[in-house]
Amino acid sequence: MYGPSTTALSDAMHRLSAAGCVAPEEETAELAIAAQGDDERLAALVERRTTGEPLAWITETTSFCGRSIAVAPGVYVPRWQSEPLAERAAELLPPGGRAIDIGTGSGAIARVLLDRHPSASVLGTESDPTAVESARTNGVTVVVGDLFEGVPTSWRRSVDVIVGVLPYVPTDEIEYLPRDVRDFEPTGALDGGVDGLVVVRRAVTEARDWLRPGGYLLLEVGGDQPTTLTPILEAAQFGSIRVISDEDGDPRGIEALAWPEKAG
Repeated sequence: MYGPSTTALSDAMHRLSAAGCVAPEEETAELAIAAQGDDERLAALVERRTTGEPLAWITETTSFCGRSIAVAPGVYVPRWQSEPLAERAAELLPPGGRAIDIGTGSGAIARVLLDRHPSASVLGTESDPTAVESARTNGVTVVVGDLFEGVPTSWRRSVDVIVGVLPYVPTDEIEYLPRDVRDFEPTGALDGGVDGLVVVRRAVTEARDWLRPGGYLLLEVGGDQPTTLTPILEAAQFGSIRVISDEDGDPRGIEALAWPEKAG
């Protein structure tokens, strides 16, 4: 199959650059693949991108931890910033263990866990029907519900790793997000309330019912949120708390160990 013409590719790159895309050459290459050699189709895909529509929605795929993840339009797009969280969760999950990816979205983190540990039991939870279908397309077993709703009761206090990228952007900071995120991606996957931790706090509390003693909770957070979240974790009988940072040293998540519950 022949690719798009040189003229079509050049025009696409110029249009993406004029629209403010920070990597027009790379995006042109991805859109060209999605266009399957059709100049008119490439032009139509570029037009969608110039409106700010996320690239992953247009190509219906993105790369995460070295593998391709299907992402349907309307679904939160997994970020490279979440990769350290996923990799750490994979390190902590024992062979044959159990893991829950709460708010799994497209199922990107759950898919990484399955790839790293084929013998493990990995379950995603998700309340958005479109995201549920994306995760299932990626080979993830998903139950429909908020946080731990739908998880089999037989999993209580037996899970080795709980991981989640939940909404954690403070409401008044939504307007400062990049245009393609702010104007297109589902607000429910972003807006974490006044301090960004409304859903995260619930996850900390509810996770104790599912983790085994010695199991791990890993949640994506940012900025100074690890400082705010630490006493909340301690009050819920979590310890060995550490911040997960990206390659630039910026906080990207928090990890905590579930202590045995206190008697009485």
